[in-house]
Formats: sequence, structure tokens, C-alpha cells
Amino acid sequence: QVQLVESGGGLVQPGESLRLSCAASGSIFSDYDLAWHRRVPGRQRELVARITSSGNTNYPDSMKGRFTISRDNARNTVYLQMNSLKPDDTAVYYCSAGRKGLIYYWGQGTQVTVSS
Repeated sequence: QVQLVESGGGLVQPGESLRLSCAASGSIFSDYDLAWHRRVPGRQRELVARITSSGNTNYPDSMKGRFTISRDNARNTVYLQMNSLKPDDTAVYYCSAGRKGLIYYWGQGTQVTVSS
């Protein structure tokens, strides 16, 4: 069992940066692939970034360049660095943990609002 708790969301202006954190407790954190997703009301949830248990990262084409995922296994935490934020980045951001393409656990989400 893994519990995930996101933090770091908030209100920022366009062009600013924000770093989200997701702290995990429970099972062996380093064994899991981790990811960040986001959901805008009325739209499907979309993948933002993924990092495997071995540290390999991948991003959908639409997310490349402004988002960086990283993990600190010693702190049981995964991060999402977001730069040059735009109003379209406004969403609830969720972290997840899983293995072999399956997602087993979700966090409760953290709201990010980009507005002037």
C-alpha cells in the first residue's frame, strides 16, 4: 500500500514557476514508476510526465520543454518543476504510482491556478 500526498500548488502569474511535490508513505517507494497528471474541469485527465523506477523520464510532446519530473528516493518524494506557466496550465495536478504501465495509487491532487 502506498499513500501519496501532493503539495506546492497555488496561484501564480503567467510566466512564473512552481514546483509540486508528492510525498509517499507505505510500501517501497523506489520500486514504483511515478507520474504527474492533470485535469481541467470538463476535460479528460492528461499525463504530464513520467519517471520510471530506474530514473528514466518521458513526457508527452505537448509537455516537453517546460515541465521536469524528478524523484528523490531517499525522501520518498517525486517533484514536478513547472516553468513559464500559462493560464492553460490551470488544473488539478495529481501524482500516481504504479508498475509495468499500470497505475495502482493516486494522490488527492493539488490545485494550480495561473492567472494575472
